[in-house]
Amino acid sequence: VPLQASGGGLVQPGGSLRLSCAASGRIFSINNMGWYRQAPGKQREMVATTTSGGRRNYADSVQDRFTISRDNAKNTVYLQMNSLKPEDTAVYYCKADVKRSWSEPAFDYWGQGTLVTVSS
Repeated sequence: VPLQASGGGLVQPGGSLRLSCAASGRIFSINNMGWYRQAPGKQREMVATTTSGGRRNYADSVQDRFTISRDNAKNTVYLQMNSLKPEDTAVYYCKADVKRSWSEPAFDYWGQGTLVTVSS
């Protein structure tokens, strides 16, 4: 199941960006969708996740600045990032927990990553 992420770029501190990630192909259902990031020299970390029912979870470092949302009809997850800080600089990856048919188990699929750079 390909996941296509987009929306990264260069932004000044205090600015905003909106990331999008769309899943395509043979999809029966998607449970959790989320965003993760990996800064240079650091491990990948969870940024925000959302269930198909809309329950959301955020990393402490982005609480009240980032908002995750999803459009289930479009199999798409979004990440609105406000008040960006230099420490938010990272490659951002989306992940989706996808069932390809009713009889198959769910697997995690990852997007290719999109670079977010926060710098003046």
